[in-house]
Amino acid sequence: MNVIAADRVAEPASANGVEAIQFAVTGCDLGKVLVACSRIGVCAILLGTNAEELEIELRKMSPDGVFIRNERAVEKDTCSILGFLSLPITGLDIALDIRGTPFQRKVWAALRTIPAGRPLTFTQLACRIPGSKSLRAIGQACADNPIALAIPCHRVIGHSGSLSNYRYGASCKRSLLNREVLAASPRR
Repeated sequence: MNVIAADRVAEPASANGVEAIQFAVTGCDLGKVLVACSRIGVCAILLGTNAEELEIELRKMSPDGVFIRNERAVEKDTCSILGFLSLPITGLDIALDIRGTPFQRKVWAALRTIPAGRPLTFTQLACRIPGSKSLRAIGQACADNPIALAIPCHRVIGHSGSLSNYRYGASCKRSLLNREVLAASPRR
């Protein structure tokens, strides 16, 4: 992975015809969050506990990519994401650069229609996706989602209410869902 450190906001450039992706890793109450942006918008939101592991995961998404560590360039989007984690009912109003197969994009578009605090089962999600309804393929598209939170794959649960098979673990999924349910509940 080509990582370039930057201390000012820079326009992502191309290096040998490969687009540069600017990113930052910051702490949050779930551990760490990596936010990566192309010139189009946020192309990755990754969650974890170790910054180096998140950077490795980002590299795997684009092995030939050029990555620029630049907190200032992604500061606005990072603040929006941290705000969403604090108060998830507000939604995430950020530009996205969604990269995937046509089927993945259908699944991810359907995921974006699920309101905060109102999880669906994979079967219910399948009803929202035109074309193929393979639950296994839908589950794989959820697992391959590079833009956590903005494409809320955490809002899909197993038929029995199971929280397993979430890329970032069941406890992270439970925490995200609990925050959303609490934020969506009417105040007494």
